[in-house]
Amino acid sequence: MQWKSNLQRNFPGGTQSSQKKNPTPPDIVEVEDSQGPVNKIISTRKIRLNGKDQRQYLVRFKHQTADKVKWLAEDAILDGNLHLRRFRASRRTKQSHQ
Repeated sequence: MQWKSNLQRNFPGGTQSSQKKNPTPPDIVEVEDSQGPVNKIISTRKIRLNGKDQRQYLVRFKHQTADKVKWLAEDAILDGNLHLRRFRASRRTKQSHQ
């Protein structure tokens, strides 16, 4: 009985480094941050992304159905300052009426 090393057992044709195959690069996927002009910011949440806390906003887009909402970072929202001011003002008025 001949003993085989783990490499010979797992890679009968040789190790992967000895094979002369060019690995195919992964497909390029474009990530689209927004889907057009923003209609309204609905909610906010904090998440941890790459070891840092990040605030994201639930955004509803113009000319989209109500179920087409998306969580976006502040810098990914078109006209973000305007919409964030409106969102924060609406939250303040809701809290003062309670």
